[in-house]
Amino acid sequence: MAWIVLFVAIVTGVSGTLSLKLASLGHKRWYIAVVAGYTTALTLLSVTLRMGLPLNIVYGIWTATGVALTATLGRLIFKEPLSRTMVLGIGMIITGVLLLELGNMR
Repeated sequence: MAWIVLFVAIVTGVSGTLSLKLASLGHKRWYIAVVAGYTTALTLLSVTLRMGLPLNIVYGIWTATGVALTATLGRLIFKEPLSRTMVLGIGMIITGVLLLELGNMR
């Protein structure tokens, strides 16, 4: 169940970030979605911690997945650049989070 809550936290965090882009383009009403997305995401992150997932795993997965999704969706929705070097960087972040997870196993 904690993993489902973490997944929803990721989705709401990415939604908040995409809404921030829309708000910055002059669509001021999107700031409501920004606040709602980030507030929900951070609340759900605290729920996952209360459910027993380790902080380094929760935050690592949340940020790495958020970065990867935001970069990909930024490319698809806003036509922002996503070079091979940037994709490599995302892969390195994901690798780092996986290493944290492996280091957490006993």
